[in-house]
Amino acid sequence: MAISTHPSRSLLSSAAWNLGTVLATALVAVVLIVLVGPILLLAVFSFNDSSIIALPFEGFTLKWYRAAFADPEVVDAVRNSVVLAAIVAPLCVALGTAAAWGLTRFRFRTRGFWAALAGAPLVIPWLVMGVSGLLLFASLGVELSLLTIGAMHIAVTFPLVTALVSARLIRFEKSQEEAAVDLGASQLQLMTRVVLPQLAPTLGAALIFSFAWSFNNFEISFFNGGYEQTFPVWVYSVLRRSDNLPVVNAISTAVSVVQVAVVYGTWMVLKSVINRRGSQESFTDMVAGGLR
Repeated sequence: MAISTHPSRSLLSSAAWNLGTVLATALVAVVLIVLVGPILLLAVFSFNDSSIIALPFEGFTLKWYRAAFADPEVVDAVRNSVVLAAIVAPLCVALGTAAAWGLTRFRFRTRGFWAALAGAPLVIPWLVMGVSGLLLFASLGVELSLLTIGAMHIAVTFPLVTALVSARLIRFEKSQEEAAVDLGASQLQLMTRVVLPQLAPTLGAALIFSFAWSFNNFEISFFNGGYEQTFPVWVYSVLRRSDNLPVVNAISTAVSVVQVAVVYGTWMVLKSVINRRGSQESFTDMVAGGLR
C-alpha cells in the first residue's frame, strides 16, 4: 500500500506558521512603540534648543538640563520623592512579608476576610484611594504633609508585597521548615536562617516595585500632600505653562534613566546571587513566586 504525502498540507502549515510569526512580531513591535515611543520622544526633545515641542530641531543643547538642576523646586520635588520612596519601600516589604507569613502559615477562621482586605487596595483605583485618604485626614484634623502621603503610599503598596511574598511562600518547601524545627530552631532562627534567604530574590523585587510605586504615584500624592510637592505633583503643576515643557522633558528623562539603571542593576545583582547559589529554579520563577 503506497503511503501518500500531502505537500499541500505541509505548505499550508508552513505558511500558517510564518504568518503567525509575522503577526506576533508585529504585535510586539506595536506594543514596544506604544510603550517606549513616548519616552524616546521625550528624551529626544529634551535636547532640542527650542521651547516648542515640535519639528524641525533648532539645534542640540543641554541648557534645559542645566535649568532643571538649577531650579530649587525641581531639586526639592525629586528629593521629596526619593526620600519618601526610600522610607515607604522597606516598610512595605516588612509589613507585606509579615502579613504574607501570617496568611500562609496560620489557619484561622477570618483568614479569607483579612486576605481580601489586604488585597483590596490592588483593585481599588488610586484616585479613589487618594480622595478617601483626603477625607480621612480632614475628618481627623490631620494636617496634610509628606507624612500623610507616606501613610497612604504604604496603604496601597504593601498589599503588592503581600501578594508577591505569599505566592512565593505557598511554593516554599515546608519540609525545610519542619527539618529546622526538628533540629531545634526557634521561630526567629527559622525566619532568619531558612525562610528569608530563600525569599531574598522575591523581597528584592518587591523592594524595587514598592520604591517605583511610591516614587511615581501622582493621584495619592496630589490629594494627600501639603505644600511640599513630590516629583509627579510638580510635573503636573508646571505642565500648565508651555515654557516649562523642555525643563519637564529634561528632568523626566534624567529620572527615567536613573530609575531604569537602578532597576536593571538590582535585577542583575539578584540574578547573580541566585546563579551563585546554583538553584534549580530560574530567577524569574523565584521572583514571581508562582504568579502564573
